[in-house]
Parts: sequence; structure tokens; C-alpha cells
Amino acid sequence: MKVEILRELPRGAERRAAELYWEAFGRKLGPALGPREKGVAFLAAHLNGDRAVTAFVDGRLAGIAGYRHGGRALTGGSSADVLRAYGPLSGLPRLALLALLGRGETPGELVMDGIAVDPALRGGGIGGLLLDEVAAVAAGLDRSRVRLDVVDTNPRARALYERRGFRAVGTEETPFLRRLMGFGAVTRMSRPVSPGGRAAR
Repeated sequence: MKVEILRELPRGAERRAAELYWEAFGRKLGPALGPREKGVAFLAAHLNGDRAVTAFVDGRLAGIAGYRHGGRALTGGSSADVLRAYGPLSGLPRLALLALLGRGETPGELVMDGIAVDPALRGGGIGGLLLDEVAAVAAGLDRSRVRLDVVDTNPRARALYERRGFRAVGTEETPFLRRLMGFGAVTRMSRPVSPGGRAAR
């Protein structure tokens, strides 16, 4: 399997990217952006392609990783966009839920905005390639580490992150979100990067 890695989401691939993202995070995003079809359409309309690292197999998008830089992330859409898409009555509580999922930045780190791989291609190394490329992006931006969050219901993803040099630096218990979004804790993980983008030892 030949994998092509790009530092962008090419135009025309937005719908496919949104579908992959929803497949990976739909349980978490559903209460804020669901139902699925509406959520996928919203994501596709508001993706920032210059905040993505993508993997293509045979010309088809097979994986995507997003990151936040300069106040912009892969997943975009303003409060006004949410209210316009869902209406004021439904949109306001959705904005409150989205605020709970927000990620802040601290100096010296590049914050990831999620990673998603085609389920049929998982286990083939695409996720690792995406994480390594994000680390290289971080190094190019003079960041010393990459940070991401992983929920307690996704041990497979956490194992991948650990294999790629990420280590847990703190866990936040969120029992109030378990019934609503399906997870009860979020672990923050960090990977130091060297100037060449490799995991620092």
C-alpha cells in the first residue's frame, strides 16, 4: 500500500474528510452538531484545509489529522455559523457544548485538532505517519512539543499515541459528559519534538 502524505486538505476532499472525522468523533460531536448528515455537512463547509495533514491511498483520502495554529484549527465555523445552520433556539445550547470541547494553546506547543483514519485501513501505519508529519509541522513552526487529548473510551488511539512518543501529562474527569457524549475522562498527552520533527528522546 503506497501512502501519500500532504500538508493540506486539497479542495474537493472536504466531504470525505468530514465523513472520516464524523466516523471517528461522531459520538462526541453528535450532541453539538448532529444529526449525522447535518453535522457532516457543517464540518465539510467549515474545514480549514491549511490546518491539516492528510494521507491518500490510490488517490482517495484515507486519513486526516488537524492542528491549531494562529487561532485557527482544522474544524472551523463561528458562533454565527452554528446559529445560522441550526437556528437560534437549537444553536445556543449547541454552542455551549462545543465550548466544552475547545482546546487552548500554550506557548511552545502545537495542539492537535483530532486524527481520523478510514476504518478499513486502520492498522496499516497511516495514523503513525500522520502523527509523525504533524510533529514535523510543529518543528517547522518552532514548537517544542505536540499536544492532543484522548478520551477514556478510546484505548486503541491512546496506544497508538504512546507508540509514537506521546506521554500522558494529566487527566480531567468529566463524569457529567459520560451520558451525553459517551466519555467520562479526557487525558492530555504530549510529545516532545526535535528540530527535525522526530520524537525527542
